[in-house]
Amino acid sequence: MEKLEKMRAYFESGATQSYEFRKAQLQKLKAAVVAHEQEIFDAVYKDLRKSKEECYITENGFFLTELSLAINKLNSWMKQESVRTNLLNFPSKSFIVSEPLGVVLIISPWNYPFNLMMTPLVGAIAAGNCVVMKPSELAPATEAVMKKIIESTFDKNYILYVVGDGATVVPELMNNFIFDHVMYTGSTAVGKIIYELAAKNLVPVTLELGGKSPCIVEADADIKVAAKRIAMAKFSNAGQTCVAPDYVLVQQSVKDELINEIKKAIVQFFEVDAQKTEAFGRIINERQFNRLEKYLSNGKILVGGKTDKADLYIEPTLLEINNINDAVMQAEIFGPILPIIGYTEKAAALAILKIHKNPLAFYIFTSSIKNEKKWLQAIPAGGGCVNNVTMHLSNHHLPFGGRGASGTGSYHGKFSFDTFSHKKSVLKTPTWLDPSVKYPPFKGRLGLFKKIFK
Repeated sequence: MEKLEKMRAYFESGATQSYEFRKAQLQKLKAAVVAHEQEIFDAVYKDLRKSKEECYITENGFFLTELSLAINKLNSWMKQESVRTNLLNFPSKSFIVSEPLGVVLIISPWNYPFNLMMTPLVGAIAAGNCVVMKPSELAPATEAVMKKIIESTFDKNYILYVVGDGATVVPELMNNFIFDHVMYTGSTAVGKIIYELAAKNLVPVTLELGGKSPCIVEADADIKVAAKRIAMAKFSNAGQTCVAPDYVLVQQSVKDELINEIKKAIVQFFEVDAQKTEAFGRIINERQFNRLEKYLSNGKILVGGKTDKADLYIEPTLLEINNINDAVMQAEIFGPILPIIGYTEKAAALAILKIHKNPLAFYIFTSSIKNEKKWLQAIPAGGGCVNNVTMHLSNHHLPFGGRGASGTGSYHGKFSFDTFSHKKSVLKTPTWLDPSVKYPPFKGRLGLFKKIFK
């Protein structure tokens, strides 16, 4: 691992530490991404059949927003934070310094291949680290254009872009070099492997995983609005989104209305035949297509259900579920299939929700603040929305991350900077005052100490 040792030496030289250096690298990255915009559009379309408009919203545009924020806020993020000092340490001053971790590894998935590789990179660069990037090999066109961008912009001793089979490359990297932090976005199953590899050397990790993110629709919800927002979030990127609503639990009294409105929304968004429109994407590969196609037999198809293996196309589909033990309700779907389950009593809905604990996201549609508070308290989750779906990701003032099986740690905006920084606590004490009461022997000072230690 000679390349990694050179990265370590480069980091330890202090080259990445200054504000001027960090800002310059962020600006270089922005210029490179803007210059390669059309190539990014073409690559993501080739991998996922995503239109340039959807690509900009969910991939490079999203990334550029995070990058511009980091450039504009970097100086304030890097400033030491003054905090209060307790009476025991008077007249000392206390402050917190954000220092870079060192050489970090970022591993990204295929579903948003540009965004989920490049957005964490912003935080890592801003925090002053050297970075090893491992993109998903399952989105080869995007992998190639990112490689071109990174290698034409940065020295390999600073940012190293590594390609190959993740199942082979990642263990090789982590078994032969001790990283200072590892960030992985992907499946829970692989997340466990990453966590185990990191634990051997006590390497801290950020895991952005997945799970069955539920959506509750109460009888008092605005059904038309709920239907449009659910459909947009679920069928964007052909359903291959970690925070997409995985299934909908709807009050039985408004179930038919919701289904009808979602049907209307699907046609409005993707026309009568979604296969013929550029607005609807494709499944990443045949393996994922075969997995998803099997789910279509797990319930009653209310709308959709058409498939074309040669085109890796699965139509936006609503699936009525009668048996929650079916395979479609056991694992994250990660495709354009949306199970709909009616409920009459909240207790029955809660029983279903608690089968899959700690989802990455939880969504509730209701006009009642009382209902909103009850649901948010009842369901622990990484994050979520009230009367919306997935849009919490677009607010960089909110940390994005999971809990339990859906992940650990968070990022976005300043939270990305914090993830790739260590918060060093510093106490600075003057020498002009040095009272003897602070030194042994302490006999006879118990009363004094009780007044100080309150």
